[in-house]
Amino acid sequence: MTSPVSISGTSTTRIVDLAGGLSLTVAEYGTNTDGSAVLLLHGGAGPRTMAGLATALSEHVYAIAPTHPGFDGTDRPDGFDTVADIAVAYLDLLDALDLTGVMVIGNSVGGWIAAEMALRDTRGRIGALTLINAVGIHAHLKQNQVLDTRVMAPTEMTQLSFHNPAFRPDFSTFSDQQRAAAAANQRALATYAGEAFTHDPKLRGRLHRVTVPVLVVWGEQDGIAPLGYGRGFADSFPDGHFAPIAEAGHFPQVEQLGRTLGAIGDFVDTVVKPGGDVDAVAGAVAGSVG
Repeated sequence: MTSPVSISGTSTTRIVDLAGGLSLTVAEYGTNTDGSAVLLLHGGAGPRTMAGLATALSEHVYAIAPTHPGFDGTDRPDGFDTVADIAVAYLDLLDALDLTGVMVIGNSVGGWIAAEMALRDTRGRIGALTLINAVGIHAHLKQNQVLDTRVMAPTEMTQLSFHNPAFRPDFSTFSDQQRAAAAANQRALATYAGEAFTHDPKLRGRLHRVTVPVLVVWGEQDGIAPLGYGRGFADSFPDGHFAPIAEAGHFPQVEQLGRTLGAIGDFVDTVVKPGGDVDAVAGAVAGSVG
């Protein structure tokens, strides 16, 4: 069951009620014309970090961007407290919307969620993954470990996250309400990520079971999750591909939107589209950058 909530710019925000009783806040970009879509999953900074990418893709493909329960003032039910819980909920969302051949694009913890979705996709809803500066696996080498942002001040975290200072939030301008919302998002992130926070120690060993093609996009100047970590993530998949993005940190889809779209377009043109599994989405994404 879906019900409209509000319309903002190019997106429509709806509440989607899932079969298990969970209600999701979902922003929809574009129109569902053929049952295919791109699903965009945000990281700890919240849904706004995926809005520009969703808007760009929506010129050619239906894009949906849910808000993880507990972020941006949404409710997180009791007992809904792991990355796996979110992954199953988003597979239920694809069922509820009857979408197939879906490209799941996840940034940071959103990439972790995307990988967990692919491992649990028993109904073949997913056609490809794009992981953007994702976390979730344990690094083999000490120098490639992801930093624990729980011990960082917000200013330090943003300095490490963005290559270009112009994109760094100015926390001195935040209202009390904005600061409280940002803190609530970080608490929700800490709950989902668990004790190890940046990874599931067992996830890397399971990724050989992901059969869909995977693109790992990485901002080269990420001070949170280093480039070597990203290469290791791509190498963990049987059909993994790696695309570094220059002059970008933890959010290349924000700092270098054009280059990120170009990497996705190349991926669908050379890897996804020839396979035929997600032709509708692949053609649309390729068109958005061509």
